[in-house]
Amino acid sequence: DLDVVLKIVMDTIIRLTGAERCFLMLRNEQGELSVKIARNWEQETMDDSESTISKTILYRVANTGQPVLTTNAQEDPRFGSQQSIIAYNLRSILCVPLTVKSEITGVIYTDNRIRSGLFTQKDMELLAAFANQAAVAIENARLFASVRRTLVEVTELKNLMDNVFSSIASGVITADLEERIMLCNKAAASIMGRATQEMVGSDINSSFETFADELEPHLNHVRETDQPVIGLELSPHFADRGQVDLRLSLTPLKDVLQVTQGVAIVMEDLTEKKRLEAQRRLFERMVAPEVIELLDPDQLALGGKRETITTLFADLRSFTSFSEATEPEELVGVLNRYLAAAADEILLEGGTIDKFMGDAVMSWFNAPVRQADHTLRAVRAALKLRTKVLSLHKELQEKHHLTFGVGIHVGDAVLGLVGTQKRMEYTAIGDSVNTAKRIQENAAQGQILLTADAHALVADFVVSRPMDPIVAKGKREPIQVFEILSLR
Repeated sequence: DLDVVLKIVMDTIIRLTGAERCFLMLRNEQGELSVKIARNWEQETMDDSESTISKTILYRVANTGQPVLTTNAQEDPRFGSQQSIIAYNLRSILCVPLTVKSEITGVIYTDNRIRSGLFTQKDMELLAAFANQAAVAIENARLFASVRRTLVEVTELKNLMDNVFSSIASGVITADLEERIMLCNKAAASIMGRATQEMVGSDINSSFETFADELEPHLNHVRETDQPVIGLELSPHFADRGQVDLRLSLTPLKDVLQVTQGVAIVMEDLTEKKRLEAQRRLFERMVAPEVIELLDPDQLALGGKRETITTLFADLRSFTSFSEATEPEELVGVLNRYLAAAADEILLEGGTIDKFMGDAVMSWFNAPVRQADHTLRAVRAALKLRTKVLSLHKELQEKHHLTFGVGIHVGDAVLGLVGTQKRMEYTAIGDSVNTAKRIQENAAQGQILLTADAHALVADFVVSRPMDPIVAKGKREPIQVFEILSLR
């Protein structure tokens, strides 16, 4: 400790020489001398009011590197005329340089303002020899203090970097040229399902054992070309998590001289993101993308808005008897083929799929995006579905051949969210929706039926024929319907 060293040096000098006062001055970064410590014969630290010394002698020693001894400064022809000598009544003075490796780092100044002839040539030689040793001790203490300050700064910087490193959401791993892991943040350890302490110091192959073979060629590429590999996607299987989707970026790890010292691996766990994306894609097969864009998760509330829509119901005929003779797994596979065909054609025409109800699909047009030809779009979707089913029959076994019956109606309905805050559904409710369903229930295999209201909107664009009115359940009056044969 520099302060301790300085006190020991000063007290030793006073004891050796019998001086009244002793001052130790060191050069600062600007090369100027400044008092570091001042002690008196009672081994007490003096304040500034007692620091009256001869600067002439001080700077002479500092500049020449030669010690100065005067037994009575008042009568010494070299210094007797100096104002400080006279004003401060300075008498015995001994001043020697502090030298380290031929460089003057400071001076030791001792004096006695009362006694003359206090210091001798022997005292000067002894103090000069001691000063050489003291200079080394002081310089070592200064270096130690500097190192300690630097260590504190480095430690603070390291702690800051550790905090930043730990806070990064992406996993970060650095490895040296021997592929030994040097750093691993919490995110990376979490992704890998390992402890940070377990990974640091291990080689990449052992830490990445589940996909080391897939990763190795890319690590080799970084080493051989000194070029990064960005956006590498791998799907390793972890024992505790199953398949995990990862995106990795591998970059050369360089020092300040831009010399490659290893590789840095940044990894992101995309498992949850891909799961959500898959759920959204599934949702988009049931709900028009326009509806999804309108749904603000932060503002979802139960209720709806009255709209004029064209509702389309499509139901597989004879499905009940078919299901009784078919194994469940096979049944689901066949059903999905037909429902997918229906969904595709409805969505291609800009329709919104409300829901699948067993072997039936409910959809509507003209909401949430306005469509001037919404009824015609529904008719086109139904006709395309009928054609699609015929194509599907060519791919399926004859026992799997099924056909839709379709009902279409236009009218007002309330569109919005129904249910509870925990479980809600975006749907259409109203008599017009019920009417479309009743029409569909009376459609034969492959038949597309429209109510008179819907037919009036598309009569100029289709080939159709009137059918006997339908006496539908829940309706007081028979419903006039038309069968759509084709487009004109």
